[in-house]
Amino acid sequence: PNSLSNRPFIGVYQHDTFAVEILMVEKSMKQRVFIVTGAAGFLGSNVCRQLVKCGEKVRAFVVPNDKGTKYLPKAVEIIEGDLCNKESLVRLFDLPNDQKIEVIHCASIVTVDPAYNPTVMKVNVDGTKNIIKQCSARKNFGKLVYVSSTGCIPELPHGQAIKEIRYFSTESLVDCYSQSKALATQAVLDAATNGLDACVVHPGGILGPEDYAIGHTTNTLIQIIKGEMSAAIDGTFNLCDVRDLANGIIAAVDRGRSGECYILANDAVSFRDFAKLISEESGCKRMKLFLPGKLAYFLAEMIEKRAKKSGKKPLMTTYAVYNLIRNNVFDSSKARRELGYSTRSYRETIRDEINWLKSIGELS
Repeated sequence: PNSLSNRPFIGVYQHDTFAVEILMVEKSMKQRVFIVTGAAGFLGSNVCRQLVKCGEKVRAFVVPNDKGTKYLPKAVEIIEGDLCNKESLVRLFDLPNDQKIEVIHCASIVTVDPAYNPTVMKVNVDGTKNIIKQCSARKNFGKLVYVSSTGCIPELPHGQAIKEIRYFSTESLVDCYSQSKALATQAVLDAATNGLDACVVHPGGILGPEDYAIGHTTNTLIQIIKGEMSAAIDGTFNLCDVRDLANGIIAAVDRGRSGECYILANDAVSFRDFAKLISEESGCKRMKLFLPGKLAYFLAEMIEKRAKKSGKKPLMTTYAVYNLIRNNVFDSSKARRELGYSTRSYRETIRDEINWLKSIGELS
């Protein structure tokens, strides 16, 4: 989306037989600068690419020596730092007063280990509060869009679509990452209540091309194509094309209402159908063995107990099984209505990702 608010306004004033053209030139408007945290990540980098394509000025915040930085567009200004380091955040927000600061806060530590992790809490919660402080302290601050997670919204029983909620707590959340995102989300909403122009987006799982770090979902796709995954769990997940998520996040800057939350999700897809689409688009052998959820959970419990005794990492965890057998149906109608959010088909995303993986040599 190329915001109209970033373009000069042209109006025409009619008087008798002549027209007076009134032009509000861009020089009289504040130039927007988008600060994107977590910019070297899969989602953050796509947000940066979309913004650059729209002609926006982007300042990317990345951790020192992040390998993903090299994949960002050359037009992006790189600022290295730490969410928990005040000096680096002051440097990040140090922009002239004639430039309007728009903040997209994508950065967080993602973990599939459900156990409490103080580092995850520090970065995800305290780091977000530090971002809020910087936004509140700047006279030229415009909008904060916090990238949360659907995982921090309490699950509903199967058959009910999960919708946005008004208040977030750690109760009923089973893992540290989701708990950290819930606390950070509530901090953003509290700031909005106190006058900060801020809203929240809740992305589902992420899929698509340009995942240079080869994350968990991309790796699963590769394993299926190469025949390295002989069996899977008969469950579901909710995956979104990273490009659609990036568009939805950027739209929230201009269209998102302060103090509101927006779910950016897709239709839930079964592992069976997901694997079938991969087979059809890649030509690989189709997976046939899918373990029932209850059986998979029982096996995962046994595997975890043995791993604990041996000190080795379990090949399958109860938490991983839970994420596949839980209710993964989310309602994105609010985002579609207010932000213009839309999603492409799983088939198109899978096709594009396979072609991209071939282009970088990950698939033959």
